[in-house]
Amino acid sequence: MRGETKSLFDTIQAFLKILQEAKPQAKESSRIAAIYCIGELMGTFGSQVMSQMAEVSAITIKIYRSSSPIILRAYALYALAKALEKAKRAVTDAVAKDIIKHTKNAIGDKALPVQRAACEVLILMYPIGDGTRSVVDVENILGLCLKSMEGADQVTRRCLAKLAAHMLASTQVDRVVAVADTAKKGKKPQNQEEDEDIAAPHVTTEESKPIMTPSEMLLQLSIHFNKPQSSRRTRAGIFDIYSALLTQLGSSFVETNYALIVNHFMSEIVTNPRNTGTRYEVLFVRSLIEVVLRDLVGVRMLGEQAQITAIQELSKTYLKRWPALMPGQSAPNPLCLVIALREVSGLLQQLGNAPGPVQDALADPLVNMLAHPSHSVRVNTAWALRCFCYSTPIRLPKVLLTVVEKLQRDISSLTTPAAPSDIHLRALGHAYGLAALLAVIPDRPLYVSYDISAKVFDMAVQVLKRAGEHDVKVARIEIEIAWTCIASLMTLGPNFVRPHLPQLLVLWRNALPKPTTKDGTAGRSVAEWEFLLHVRESTVGAIHCFLKHSSPSLVTADVTRRISSMLSNGLAFANTYITSRPTLNQEDLLSESQGLGIDGREALLRSRIFQCFSLLGFSGVTESIQSSLLQSVITLFASPDGYTGSSVQAAIASSSGTFTSIWQSVDGYAYGLSSLQIYDSPEWSNRDPIETAIDDMCQKPIITALEHDPLYLCQALVIEPARRAPEPAPAATAAVDASIHLFAQLLPVQDAAQTTRVVTQLLNSVGSPKLDKNTGRKAAALVNTTFAIVFALRQVTSHTARQVLGNSQVATPIATFLKDVLTDGDVALRKASSEAIGRLASVAGTNFLTSQVKMLVDQVVNNRDPQGRAGCALAFGAIHAYVGGLAAGPLLKTTVHVLMSLINDPHPVVHFWALSALARVIDAASLAYAPFVSSTLGLLFKVYMMESHEPDGGSLNHANISGDLPAYQVVCRNIDAVITVLGPDIQESTRTRTLVLDLVHQFIDEEDDGICVEAIKCIQHFLMFAPDHVNIPELVTRFRGYLASSKRPLKLASINALYQLVQRDALSMSKLGGDRLVEELFAMLDDDSSVDGVRNVIASWLQQTVIYNPSAWIDLCQRIMSRTTASQQAADAAAKRGDLDDEGQSLSVGSTSGASRQTSRWRTQLFALQCLHSICTIVGRSGRREHLDIAFARSQGIPLSGLLVSRVPDLIKIAFTASAAHVTEIRLEGLAVLTDVIEIFAKVPDPDYEENLLLEQHQAPITAALTPAFSSDSTPEILAAAIETCAIFVGSGVVKDIGRMGRILKLLTSALDQSKGSGMLTLGDAAELSPNASVMLRIATLSAWAELEVASIQQEYLTEVVKPYRATLASLWVSSLRDYASIRVDAESLDETAAGALDTSYSNLGREVLLPYYTKAWPVILHAIAIAMQKNDPNMIAAMDGQEAAPATATSDNRDEPTVFFWVIFGLAYEALATSAPDADQDAQHTSIISLQALKHLVRRKYCGKAFQDPPIFEELLNLFYRMSLTEPSGVQIHLVEAIASLADSINAGDLTNGSASASENVLSSPLVHCLRICAYILRRVISGPQNGSVHDGASPAEKVKLIIAAFEAFSAVAASFGPSRREDFRAIAITLYCDLLKDEATESDLVGPTLQALKALLDRPANLPDPDNKYGRIVHGLLSACLLNVDAMSGREGPMCNKKIKSNLLAAVLVLTVIPTTIPVGRPVIEHCCFLISQKLVEGGELSLTAAHCAKTLIIASTTGNPLLKQCTRHLLPGLIECLAKAAALSDEEKPSEQVLAIVGEINKALSALFLSLPEDLRARALGVIMPVLILFLNPSRQPPTTLHSQSVTQLLSLAAASPAAFKDATGRLEPSAKDTLETSVRQALGSKAPTAEPAKPQISLRSF
Repeated sequence: MRGETKSLFDTIQAFLKILQEAKPQAKESSRIAAIYCIGELMGTFGSQVMSQMAEVSAITIKIYRSSSPIILRAYALYALAKALEKAKRAVTDAVAKDIIKHTKNAIGDKALPVQRAACEVLILMYPIGDGTRSVVDVENILGLCLKSMEGADQVTRRCLAKLAAHMLASTQVDRVVAVADTAKKGKKPQNQEEDEDIAAPHVTTEESKPIMTPSEMLLQLSIHFNKPQSSRRTRAGIFDIYSALLTQLGSSFVETNYALIVNHFMSEIVTNPRNTGTRYEVLFVRSLIEVVLRDLVGVRMLGEQAQITAIQELSKTYLKRWPALMPGQSAPNPLCLVIALREVSGLLQQLGNAPGPVQDALADPLVNMLAHPSHSVRVNTAWALRCFCYSTPIRLPKVLLTVVEKLQRDISSLTTPAAPSDIHLRALGHAYGLAALLAVIPDRPLYVSYDISAKVFDMAVQVLKRAGEHDVKVARIEIEIAWTCIASLMTLGPNFVRPHLPQLLVLWRNALPKPTTKDGTAGRSVAEWEFLLHVRESTVGAIHCFLKHSSPSLVTADVTRRISSMLSNGLAFANTYITSRPTLNQEDLLSESQGLGIDGREALLRSRIFQCFSLLGFSGVTESIQSSLLQSVITLFASPDGYTGSSVQAAIASSSGTFTSIWQSVDGYAYGLSSLQIYDSPEWSNRDPIETAIDDMCQKPIITALEHDPLYLCQALVIEPARRAPEPAPAATAAVDASIHLFAQLLPVQDAAQTTRVVTQLLNSVGSPKLDKNTGRKAAALVNTTFAIVFALRQVTSHTARQVLGNSQVATPIATFLKDVLTDGDVALRKASSEAIGRLASVAGTNFLTSQVKMLVDQVVNNRDPQGRAGCALAFGAIHAYVGGLAAGPLLKTTVHVLMSLINDPHPVVHFWALSALARVIDAASLAYAPFVSSTLGLLFKVYMMESHEPDGGSLNHANISGDLPAYQVVCRNIDAVITVLGPDIQESTRTRTLVLDLVHQFIDEEDDGICVEAIKCIQHFLMFAPDHVNIPELVTRFRGYLASSKRPLKLASINALYQLVQRDALSMSKLGGDRLVEELFAMLDDDSSVDGVRNVIASWLQQTVIYNPSAWIDLCQRIMSRTTASQQAADAAAKRGDLDDEGQSLSVGSTSGASRQTSRWRTQLFALQCLHSICTIVGRSGRREHLDIAFARSQGIPLSGLLVSRVPDLIKIAFTASAAHVTEIRLEGLAVLTDVIEIFAKVPDPDYEENLLLEQHQAPITAALTPAFSSDSTPEILAAAIETCAIFVGSGVVKDIGRMGRILKLLTSALDQSKGSGMLTLGDAAELSPNASVMLRIATLSAWAELEVASIQQEYLTEVVKPYRATLASLWVSSLRDYASIRVDAESLDETAAGALDTSYSNLGREVLLPYYTKAWPVILHAIAIAMQKNDPNMIAAMDGQEAAPATATSDNRDEPTVFFWVIFGLAYEALATSAPDADQDAQHTSIISLQALKHLVRRKYCGKAFQDPPIFEELLNLFYRMSLTEPSGVQIHLVEAIASLADSINAGDLTNGSASASENVLSSPLVHCLRICAYILRRVISGPQNGSVHDGASPAEKVKLIIAAFEAFSAVAASFGPSRREDFRAIAITLYCDLLKDEATESDLVGPTLQALKALLDRPANLPDPDNKYGRIVHGLLSACLLNVDAMSGREGPMCNKKIKSNLLAAVLVLTVIPTTIPVGRPVIEHCCFLISQKLVEGGELSLTAAHCAKTLIIASTTGNPLLKQCTRHLLPGLIECLAKAAALSDEEKPSEQVLAIVGEINKALSALFLSLPEDLRARALGVIMPVLILFLNPSRQPPTTLHSQSVTQLLSLAAASPAAFKDATGRLEPSAKDTLETSVRQALGSKAPTAEPAKPQISLRSF
């Protein structure tokens, strides 16, 4: 880039010349280009051409002052700013003064772009550190900024705020000040101050300090904020400055001065009389302060330590100072208390588990402040208390009891005359606090004993009953207290409410009677009306909570009917009040101003009734009630009568024209406007949420707050760190909101006639001429109605609703109304009505659609008003979006043309909304948009080039509007949509691709971060379709830059983009970003945990790369874990802990001194631990051995440093650090990591001591890491996890000697001892636990012991561990399953037995809390029971009978009655099997297997008695088995057939045949035959594969083999119980099934070889059994024939499948021949054919010859036993054997015969040896005559070294000679001479060289074996 200096100089000169030409002036565009280039050149090389600076300054100021177009003037100032950045030193003082003077004027310029540019220049003219700032400068510029704030748009406000913040922040820079002159310092003329060299020599003392203290600096802003004349926009702008100022000063400044900042807000702003005048003012100020304190300071700036200090600070300064006890003290202002409380609750949610010091700072003040006289303070205290007990549940039980006691005391003293005057407020406060705490119970059930809820309910009912005896004032309070408590108890859910429901319905009916005629008569005082409304409002509140939390289980049709009639009574009463209101004493009505007035009560009652109907649904609500509801909601939100304000004032405002916009009203009622929002946020802006939040305050007529409706305290809410307290609207607005929601739900369920009526009424109300007198109400009604229509259309889902609303009588009037709203100037209305038109078009059919589009086109053509045209554009977008691309396809061309012409419109409102609409159209049309892509891209290029569409371009009013309507962002959105339409095709067309990329690159380099964010999204899509055309390294660098940006939207966008890149390819990202990038991400997470998305990036990265280098990831996590968390420091400092035991000390924890350690947030540490957990599981499951086995890694030459196994000590150390942490979540995750280590490394040997295990040396640290879990501050969840980890360690086999298990085993046994009792548990040092927690821990303990019992099958030593506790365990296991069953059945009462059942009052409540724990634990416990049964444990039988210990005498195995708990356990197992799905996951399959194992033992007589002789039960079980045989996978069916065999055995023992065995027709229906059928079916399915498309089973061959063997075993076992004749029939069936297996050609794998043992078992039959019908013989014959036919069928075919089949059948045939008893005759042809086939395969060679050799060997060896049948076989086989050997000998000259040949020769030699040895001596010579000649063929003595076959044959010959020397000599004599010579030479060689030849043979053998 570096040009020569000369040419650079000349270039700038040339540009300046263009600007200087006066006559003729250069073209506009040339001047803009020239000034832009000067700016860029000076901004890059300014320091090299300082001499140009004067000229540049002069010309830019001149252009700014000229009457040039705005864009030129703004660019002139921008150019000046860029030049100043580099060349400010060249500016002389005079020029500088000039610049400052003019730019100060420019801040007040009419054009906003000029103001923004001027801000840039001024920031540079007053750099921060130059120390030349006077207070006057600051005040002067601040004043100018604030003056411009009023008319500024959001972008300009941001610039002004930045400038003001810059000026104020610079006052905090230290500078040397002469002490003597401090008084006069500020008054010196400025130029003298700038010249610092003139420091007077006589000043003796100097000190360095800022020119303003922080308080003075902040006062600069608050003074302006409190000025009576400052407008709402200006005041919001001042908070923009606060936000920018604190951001600029940075978090360390804020942390240091937190108290000062809070104090400033409280004392200068909150309590200033200017800000406390109206309720609206109070809330406006509160909302602004919260944005700064909560969203900016609390969430983004305070570290964890600072958050703790902040809570302590707020508590000390505000909360603890009420009530003022000392004479000199004054209590804090209630408004300050509210803000402090809300901030505390926010900080508590961020902190999570509060450390000790925080608990101490809050526990008492929060409870005390419930008694505060101010309603707002009481409600917010209750919320803070709720947050406190939610995040620190260990405090919940105590606080609850305290509040209940206080409330009871208050209630009893309400009626005593001596009570203090504020007793009723105090009682209400305690009731709110109690309600808020009760709502925490469902989230923290393990900490609270449930009797407290029953106690509160009884108390509330008592209070209600007593209230009737007291006077109105007291009764009101009592009734509100009672119903508030009952409402919050509803959050406990249906199980708590069920028993009380009848009572509640009566109470509700009494409180909401049918209105009578006398209700309407006059004569009631205001106080009485107020009382009656109050009672009804409180009651309906409780009903609302009931419907919200007990639906649908308790809200039956009957309850719905009763509640709906009560609610309509309530509504009728409210209407009566409204009609009789004018007759009441008006002064009394207004006097109730303190708190919620009588009108507020009425509004609240109405909103509650509407909400209840919305929750209730309309199925049970009568039509008359529905129509009256519709009538009343329309009146409330749309008619002139719904306005409750002063109609006189409204009329004055309307006629005088003072009403400007409904969004500007500040009375908190806004003419009855709804506070609902159609869209949550302006989606295009990409602004920082904090700026948006402040900006929204300018347009917020209704501000919500928790104190408007205390009922929200007791709603069940999800509390997250980012969650705010719920904020209901004020009562009057809440009623409007509820009415709109109710209308939206009711309208779609009406029929056509009713809907038409309702719509007509609605539109008539809005169009009522009465509204003309009240412009404000008219505007409100318009907004409400439009919103109501949108919400109603969103609810349309059913077909009938679509038909009714799409009906032309309904759709046409609505559309006409919407058309007028659409062209209105109000943005909210425009968005809402366009959505309504779109949704309506999607329900109303094609004709309506075309007419709407025609109407819109006409509007665009005829209506020149920009607002109207923008509305039409939006409607086009909405129609396409909701109707869908297909239905709107025919209109696409029209729409695109209209929108393109609107996009060319220079008016920002028009082109911005038209671009937005086009993006929606493109998205909706998708691929159909392809024809328009090129014209659209052309248009977007054109828009980018047009001056009128530039951010600073266009005429004055256009330039001022365009700041809030950023066209370029929407252009980007369109490019994004186009990329999506193009998809992968973008790779094809180079032209389109380069066009798109060029545009995106232009935009991503724009300075505005909103545009960058959109451009990043485009790049993300581009990466999906054409990654090769993007420069990824450059992108990564760019995104890393954005990560450090202070602009939040940019940060988030780049995180998302990085996530995409990491997901695509994490390995290449590691190369680009390396560890540094991951560390940056971790640091970001720690810096601000609210930035979502970072976790995903890291987690995805870890998943993909951890397997290559787990060690590096562990280092990262370890670095974070080695820091301390702030709450840890706080806790440590408070406790100065000395209780670490020696094992903990040895882990060198806490060795570094507290102060020097870095801290990190606990959520970051939690995430680091979760990462470690992932590392362990991913590496553990990856199957890479080197990570787990050091010896293996060494043998592979892999360096150890990067492997997981080398990091075991570190992992244990981290787990220890975590286990001693303060935050529950971290401790739990630490235990998870510890468990991972134990599970993964349990079997790993120690590399240095082979016989030991690696973890043995780590036993002490593991124990140390488990110990803190049992300390005093432990929680139930931690205890349960620790018990489980203990059991895993004991069961892992690391330490097998019970004596050496030490503390870990002791912890387990003590937990078990505790579980024996029925009371509450106390484990370790932990405090006594609540009933729920006790049951949960009991379950955890029992399931831990059950795990040990299960593991004892593999690990022998565990039998010893469990043995001493068997009796206890058996009964506890059985009773825990009984408890689980009773919870499942919803049993009302639980029988009190040994195991200490749950107390009945908790049983209902505890049910849903404990169910998940039981559900997780019961399979393991059942498994343990099954194993104990398998071991025939006498304790188990006793336990099943409900006895404590095993009886001394053994019980008989045959009993009649089942054991006591037989049905419970049988039921659970049966249910698990009956509900399992065939495609279930591993866990569910495991549960099925366990259930079957249990059933296998349960169906034995000693447990079930004669239960299964009851036909229905037996049939149920059979049906289940049949179903399982059809659907379950093989793994489960293996256990199924075992269970069936066991069942058959049990039935057989019960002798079910009853003498009917003789009658053959009955046999087939006997139970045992069913068992056989199931086995046969399973066999058939596994053998022949799934027929006719039934479920495919993905079982492995090994599983199938197991199943076949098991099923045949079961089949035989069941068949064995029949008579001999039947038994043969069943044997025939089984063998037929096996024949299918032999015939099978479908399966790849060999199922016959492994299952031959099953066939052998089937053929086993005692030889002496009579077989009169020769059934067995026929079976055997059939089987043999089948085998041989199968082999024959394969002749002429080849391939692996054929070979497999031949091999299987040959082996099977040989098996049959060798197994059958000798008494069974076999036909000669069969034997001959069989031997022929074997010989044939032998001689043929090929794969099968080895199998044939095996078969021959088997038959021959078997024949040596003297079986005549087999001797025949031998006779037939011999020729083949000899021929085979001869063939092999012919090949023996080859260097290296194949393995197979060697094997065959070996097998045949063995067979021949066996045969030879079995012959009598006289035949041996003849035998040798056959064998020797063939063996001699192998000999070749001339070869040295001899061949393998040669050696083998010599050995064989020698062994024959040794066996029978005489025969050998005889046979040798008869040999031919040549053969004889060969033999002799070979034998001599062999015998002569025994010693030497033995040596070289060794390596050969070892090679072969290798």
